[in-house]
Amino acid sequence: MPSSGGGNGDGGSGDGGRGGSGAGDGTSLVVGIAQEPETLNPLLGYGKDGNSKIFDGLLTHDAGMKLRPALAEKLPDVSDDGRTYTYRLREGVEFSDGEELTAEDVVFTYETILDEGTNNPSKGELDAVADVRAKDDRTVVFRLKYPYAPFAERTVLPIVPEHAAGKGDVNTGPFNTAPIGTGPYVLTGWSRGEKLTLKANPDHWGGAPKVERLTMAVVEDDDVRATRLRSGDLDAAVLPPALAAGFEDDEGRRRIDARTADYRAVTLPTGNKVTGDTAVRRALDTAVDRDAMVDGILDGAGRAAHGPIPVHSPWFAEGTERSHDPAKARKILDEAGWKPGEDGIRTKDGRRASFTLWYFSGDKLRQDHALAYASDAKKAGIEVKVQAGTRETVRSRLGKDAMLMGNGFPADPDFDLYGLLHSSLAGDGWNNMSRYTSEEVDEALDEGRRSNDPKTRGKAYDRVQRALVKNPGYTFLTHIDHVYVMDDDWDGVTTQLEPHDHGLGTGPWWNVEDWTPKK
Repeated sequence: MPSSGGGNGDGGSGDGGRGGSGAGDGTSLVVGIAQEPETLNPLLGYGKDGNSKIFDGLLTHDAGMKLRPALAEKLPDVSDDGRTYTYRLREGVEFSDGEELTAEDVVFTYETILDEGTNNPSKGELDAVADVRAKDDRTVVFRLKYPYAPFAERTVLPIVPEHAAGKGDVNTGPFNTAPIGTGPYVLTGWSRGEKLTLKANPDHWGGAPKVERLTMAVVEDDDVRATRLRSGDLDAAVLPPALAAGFEDDEGRRRIDARTADYRAVTLPTGNKVTGDTAVRRALDTAVDRDAMVDGILDGAGRAAHGPIPVHSPWFAEGTERSHDPAKARKILDEAGWKPGEDGIRTKDGRRASFTLWYFSGDKLRQDHALAYASDAKKAGIEVKVQAGTRETVRSRLGKDAMLMGNGFPADPDFDLYGLLHSSLAGDGWNNMSRYTSEEVDEALDEGRRSNDPKTRGKAYDRVQRALVKNPGYTFLTHIDHVYVMDDDWDGVTTQLEPHDHGLGTGPWWNVEDWTPKK
């Protein structure tokens, strides 16, 4: 899924990289990313999972994904009933325009996101919030409708200044492309489809970053990104494992593998007469060879996916692993009345077992997954016609055709499951793209979201995962490791357990503001 610079001369087609003026000078970094944000306004969804660089949240994550204070001076005080969260702000924090952060800015941020007129596709993630108020200039109190165990995880969301973001229409105003935040970096330019340029905020409350100039070069095509890294046009880039392997012997470069919650899956829209058939879904679930994809496509940099929750997660439901069993897939289709035709493709009531599967143009990982999926499906008698398209084209086909999707959030199972499966979000943008509907699943998702008891939540999410075995609305394929290649010029480079969305804020540069140049 999509991630939710003109500028100062950094990056572009010659500045930075091993052959450019940026490499090795101890001040700049030029990174190649696959996608750019649709907006830089947190009120519209930007940076909602943290690491936004231009902004800070009340809380943030450390390298181990544990919450720690950011704009708040400590972790929140939580009432005994789990419905009141109180945050105390750091003293003296300023936005990059010099205005001081206050509790009213926090209230404005959350209230605006929750406003019905704000086009934030993720506002449902704050469904638990009943109200937010400023007790004084530095104290913010959230009152929840129900105990929501992962609420503190939602407060990594970036805080915006009311005096700037409150001007004009929130959905179309200038703040969307000219943001002002409290973060370690300040935006200096954005050429859509090309690059975003940023400079260090010398007055950041956490200290001035040593990487003084940061350029995010937007290069959707994996091969082109690898070529630009090879030429010295980039200092670092995210790459598919097969392309990253070509840099293993390069002196002065390092490969970094990050464990993730990022999965690849195929949407199976209920509105399609083929993919809407439960028997076809179940057959595809067992026809696909996930281990072969991990070995052949990911070069071992990942794991088989048996649902959105990774097998290494404590929330994973043991016993829901899918086995690769082509004979079982054929039997399921036989019993459901899908009979092989002369060309090997099955038919039922005059309808061919055939559908179209889209992937984003230039995304080699999705392309390879789509082609492997089509090959496995064909062995069971199902024709999958693979097509490449732009995000706009694919988005317009979601109700009818399948998509090779990506998603995944490491913080809490509610983040992975609710938007993917709850019927209230069917067809809502990039949410529930299969238009999956199940009363059993809805009830379990609501119970898991509204409980503060880990055992109750665990049982609820166990039911969801087992329901997906009986009626898989998606075919989950792999959980992928994110692979990066970068110049080995900096100390302090680490990784987190990463979500699907990796680009401007997530990657080895999640903590770029803390890096120091190697001597």
